[in-house]
Amino acid sequence: MDSAASTAPASLASLWDEVFGVQPDPDLWVVIATLVAALAVTVPPGLWRVSRNAITIAHEGGHGLVALLTGRTLTGIRLHSDTSGLTVSRGKPDGLGMILTAAAGYTAPPLLGLGGAALLAAGRITLLLWLATALLLAMLVMIRNAYGVLTVVLTGGTFLLVSWLAGAQVQAAFAYAVVWFLLAGGVRPAFELQAKRRRSGAGDSDADQLSRLTNVPAGLWLFLFHAVSLCSLIGGGRWLLEV
Repeated sequence: MDSAASTAPASLASLWDEVFGVQPDPDLWVVIATLVAALAVTVPPGLWRVSRNAITIAHEGGHGLVALLTGRTLTGIRLHSDTSGLTVSRGKPDGLGMILTAAAGYTAPPLLGLGGAALLAAGRITLLLWLATALLLAMLVMIRNAYGVLTVVLTGGTFLLVSWLAGAQVQAAFAYAVVWFLLAGGVRPAFELQAKRRRSGAGDSDADQLSRLTNVPAGLWLFLFHAVSLCSLIGGGRWLLEV
């Protein structure tokens, strides 16, 4: 009995040290290789149509998280095979909460990448993987369509397998690849929105919704999306390359 009682705290302490401890930085070539890999699935249109699903998860997750943080009631999230998504929340149709919720979509992927870069710069590789897994599991509860469930389960399952089964070097390479992808992939959607608005107006976009909520031109909100994504890429990239 005494042995079992002493083993449990020891196991918890070991788990705590593993998750919140500092892991060694990977070699510079690993950081650069993961950057190249992230660009390889972000730049080519064919691969981007597939990889963009991960950016959509972050985009809609950003809407949902900020809706909850601002006191709105999150009723559901849907992810579609064309990489679009929809997050529905209840609350005041205007005001600061609604503005922040609408602004969170395009800014979420690059800001998540920036936060991830800060964790990696501090050597918290395992913590990053566990936090990402926890966020995906929490998001899964709010998914309301089959494709969305499949996408989040596959993504969350990948993080879980890497966190539990992979060695330290594989975990580091995976974490850096994910963060580079969020930083690089977070830049492209704002340019796609800009092109879409130029062609057809895109009156249902987040920028146009924000314009109606604030009486600030949609172009200025689009500029904000560009500024956040590009500054996150520059700042996060500098942290990642300082190994």
